[in-house]
Amino acid sequence: MAKRFLVFAVGSLLVMGVLGYFFHWVWWLLLPAVPMIIIGIVDMLQTKHAIMRNFPVVGRARYWMEALRPKVYQYFVESDTGGSPINRVDRSTIYQRAKRELDTQPFGTQFNVYAEGYEWMAHSIQPRSFEHMDKDPRVTIGGSDCTQPYSASILNVSAMSYGSLSSNAVEALNGGAKLGNFAHNTGEGGISKHHLNQGGDIIWQIGTGYFGCRNDEGNFDERLFEEKTALPQIKMVELKLSQGAKPGHGGILPAAKNTPEIAAIRHVKPYTTVSSPPYHTAFNTPREMMQFIAHMRTLCKGKPVGFKLCIGQRREFFAICKAMVATNIYPDFITVDGGEGGTGAAPPEFSNSVGMPLMDALAFVHDTLTGFNIRGKMKLIASGKILTGYHILRAMALGADGCNSARAMMMAIGCIQALECNTNRCPTGVATQDKWLAKGLVVEDKKHRVSNYHRDTIESAMELTAAAGLSSPHDITRSHIFRRVFMNQVRSFEEIYPSVTAGVFLNGQLHEVMRNELEMAREDSWN
Repeated sequence: MAKRFLVFAVGSLLVMGVLGYFFHWVWWLLLPAVPMIIIGIVDMLQTKHAIMRNFPVVGRARYWMEALRPKVYQYFVESDTGGSPINRVDRSTIYQRAKRELDTQPFGTQFNVYAEGYEWMAHSIQPRSFEHMDKDPRVTIGGSDCTQPYSASILNVSAMSYGSLSSNAVEALNGGAKLGNFAHNTGEGGISKHHLNQGGDIIWQIGTGYFGCRNDEGNFDERLFEEKTALPQIKMVELKLSQGAKPGHGGILPAAKNTPEIAAIRHVKPYTTVSSPPYHTAFNTPREMMQFIAHMRTLCKGKPVGFKLCIGQRREFFAICKAMVATNIYPDFITVDGGEGGTGAAPPEFSNSVGMPLMDALAFVHDTLTGFNIRGKMKLIASGKILTGYHILRAMALGADGCNSARAMMMAIGCIQALECNTNRCPTGVATQDKWLAKGLVVEDKKHRVSNYHRDTIESAMELTAAAGLSSPHDITRSHIFRRVFMNQVRSFEEIYPSVTAGVFLNGQLHEVMRNELEMAREDSWN
């Protein structure tokens, strides 16, 4: 093919030269022909791409189609119910609520209600009046050792760092949180001025890199932590053990996104790829972890302190629970992140094949805490593809007291699921540090969209609560949610995730596998 291209190129130039002698307009054909021939020669000389080397010029079409494929698929191929990771039905719901547009749908559901995995909630013959429902249900977070408990919404902004998101995106999210009276989690990237400019409530997440409260060696700095948690906007502190997008890996900030401003916030070198350590250096055992949480709560003058994790080995969470009982130290909350979570950069194997999905993890954590008879000492927050009012109630049926959402909040400020989060080329200015792209996201407009989405989604959850005949979303149980497990077989969540009896983990009345894992767990070692 390459030889043919050379013959064709030389022949074309000779023909145009001869014809140009008689017809002067032919010379204009050299304008497209010469650059194309030069491109072809470059393709033949390069050694990285075999297709382009063997098929000059024409081979480039393959790479163009690869680049355009996600966009073409999203806009022209995918069905309303088949888009991934978030289908078009849910995306449209988020956009419509954010813009205060019509969010109803005609002609019935587009989902196949007889397909395996289809879920629904049981309504009541005697539903409650939605008009008399509390439109802003709250949950108080703070245990017996917390002196500054926080009244949180049942839906808040999940952890997304400044660095992963643009400054305008961070300000829009925080401005929406201020308008809607809900909380905004900073992610592990530290507290920036963009988190503070709008005045919304902040949950400060501290990961293994201790960004914002680290010394020059990268270890936890008590003075910086105490200084920053004194800010009145900081309502809670979340210690991140792992995250759903890449559990056991640590966060990744690409060098292109690590600007001097972000580097100063994190106390790292600018324009270098920053990978958080996969584990904490402030503690080495479950017992030390509980002691560290107590120490953090003392340093922040009694504000709620909890931790976030994606469930991996079950015995490690058993060890944490044993440490709680042994030390009599309890976190004020636990955020359970599902393996399906993720908004930024992650290796595909970690995104696709590591970490327990949210529903299984949430049921496991709730049941384990109940089994140790300590469930009432802390609140549970669910994080992982919480998009609609139904998703909120489903999580609460499995044991959550509240929920966090990341990708839905991103969509509320304009994310179009372009899947460019890890490239610094996000076309909507959400997940980028390119100032030109970020300027396209107007804070004063988008913060209202975040507030609109939050308000309408909460109202949707309360309408579902009323339809089920319940007075509060906290009253929903696993018996209210059903799933089709086969064409003619339906199971309630209570049958799929059987509830445990309080204290059952203390008396050892468990099936053999669970009992063996429980016996292996030690509060003084992760091993």
